[in-house]
Amino acid sequence: INAEYMGVAFASDNLAVAIAELGSISERRIALLIDSSISRLPKFLVNNSGVNSGFMLAQVTAAALASENKSLAHPASVDSLPTSANQEDHVSMATFASRRLLDMVENVCGILAVELLASCQGIDFRKPLKTSTPLEEVKERIRKIIPFYDADRYFSPDIEAAAVFIRSGDHNSLVKSLLPSTN
Repeated sequence: INAEYMGVAFASDNLAVAIAELGSISERRIALLIDSSISRLPKFLVNNSGVNSGFMLAQVTAAALASENKSLAHPASVDSLPTSANQEDHVSMATFASRRLLDMVENVCGILAVELLASCQGIDFRKPLKTSTPLEEVKERIRKIIPFYDADRYFSPDIEAAAVFIRSGDHNSLVKSLLPSTN
């Protein structure tokens, strides 16, 4: 039995489930924000929602990425094919179990980017009300690079810019006080 890497496969499988769940939770928050009957914000977070699609397709994108991650979260460690002329009759699949995690994290980054944009849009619709000081600062930083979504436009560059913002980690110092694990 070739099981020396089973621990890596098991750990990777557990990480995959956690990553998929993070994306699913984020996508559900987006769905709540764009549903005017729940959020009491304009439908799809845009004025003139019959004329403008707003965040409708961005939420579809987030849902597709979340769904892809659910497929990728299938435990790789439960799959085994004999290799090396049956000398290795149980192969852990640790390589695939680990390699898929980067794709999954990138998918979650895209989902979180949509959620970040939707959250900023929702906060903007609540003016003159404000959120917490750290979150207002995050929103201001986003608005410096991505304008308010007032009419339909090609959304991909906005999502990518928000993903770059997330990947950069520049906002971490602003929200550090909100996260108990960093205090």
